[in-house]
Parts: sequence; structure tokens; C-alpha cells
Amino acid sequence: MNYKQCIIVRKDLKMGAGKASAQVSHASVEATLKSDKEKVKRWRSQGMKKIVLKVNSEEELFDYKKKAEQNKLKTALITDAGKTVFKKPTITCLAIGPDKEESIDKITKDLKML
Repeated sequence: MNYKQCIIVRKDLKMGAGKASAQVSHASVEATLKSDKEKVKRWRSQGMKKIVLKVNSEEELFDYKKKAEQNKLKTALITDAGKTVFKKPTITCLAIGPDKEESIDKITKDLKML
């Protein structure tokens, strides 16, 4: 059984590569810390596969969060503090998992890579 983590980024924010990378990193760490230790152990033993995907809006990001949680997947929603690129706190991305690849794919299969 394969494990992975997906991080979904809002492309409407037009974040630069550095800012997006930092936000994706925050999401990955936060979701990992919230996840079941046995799932994390299996994911780590397989190389910690991560896929970064994109959505068009905050509303769409929340739709994926809701779907993931309805399927009992761990999520981490990241809000930037608004001290550098953004002028106010801004929701930037969402991590799902790590968990079984097929469980995450049920939710994210239609999304494109960032």
C-alpha cells in the first residue's frame, strides 16, 4: 500500500516561487504533525511522496478541505500572517495526509499540478 501527501495551493494569489514554497512547507509539516504516527512511519519509509496541486480560489480550497475531512483524512489549512507579501492574513494552501494514496486520489484526482 502506497502513501502520499498532497498540498493544494491557491493560484489566484499569484505567489512567487519562494513564497509558495514556504507556504507549502508549512502545510506539509503541519499536516504531518497532526497525522497518525503509523501512517507517517509508512509514508517516510516510502520516501515521503508529496504532490503539489493548484486550485483557482479560496472557495475551491475549502471545498477540497471539506471533502477530505468527510473522508476522514487529516488536513492542515495554512494562513499566512500577512507580514511580507500579503497586507493581511491570507489563506494560502491546504495539505491532505499523509495517508493511503488511493484515499487521497479520490479527493484530488481532478486537480492539476502546480
